[in-house]
Amino acid sequence: MEFSHRIETLDELTSMFREPGRLAVDKQLDSINDGMAAFIERSTFMVLATANGDGSVDASPRGGPPGFVRMLDERHIAIPDLNGNNRLDSYRNVVAHGHVGVLMMVPGKDETLRINGPATLTADPDLLAGFTKELRTPKLALVVETAEIFGHCAKAFRRGRMWQPDTWAEICDAPDLAGMYATSGGGDPDALRGALESAYEAELAAD
Repeated sequence: MEFSHRIETLDELTSMFREPGRLAVDKQLDSINDGMAAFIERSTFMVLATANGDGSVDASPRGGPPGFVRMLDERHIAIPDLNGNNRLDSYRNVVAHGHVGVLMMVPGKDETLRINGPATLTADPDLLAGFTKELRTPKLALVVETAEIFGHCAKAFRRGRMWQPDTWAEICDAPDLAGMYATSGGGDPDALRGALESAYEAELAAD
């Protein structure tokens, strides 16, 4: 796509913005403090960002009951493998380029927790046995080192009115997965919707 005024250098970029405040700089830690540990223990949803090292980036949602992400020590968390579509996009990227970004969320909280650092996949049976008993023992886990960990402020969620149910009516006509694919010749959306619901039920039960 062609457009003008491309920003192509760091000098061009930084000249457009003021310097970050001291609080924004100092909030970055390299280990998990007690407050962050409590947030991790209560998180039920996260986004995992990975890259293949050649410029391709992927972001994948992950969810589970509170405690589905384990804190192993003050520098490491472990994310279990749960039933998915077996594309293995994130895991392939970790094998190729062992560094990830994690955005952790707690329903109802506008602030989030970000973790960036080296990552590795493991099938260590002792580690796998330590995950919440609400879920099956995973096939493997993704262990992330907290090279950087910091809380992210509430502005994005408040701008998006993420947890305000009274605003949802205006966007309730957003298509679901079946609706998105029906527009490109994906077949009968109701049939696809039924197949998806059956798959969801079976795969969640297997967790």
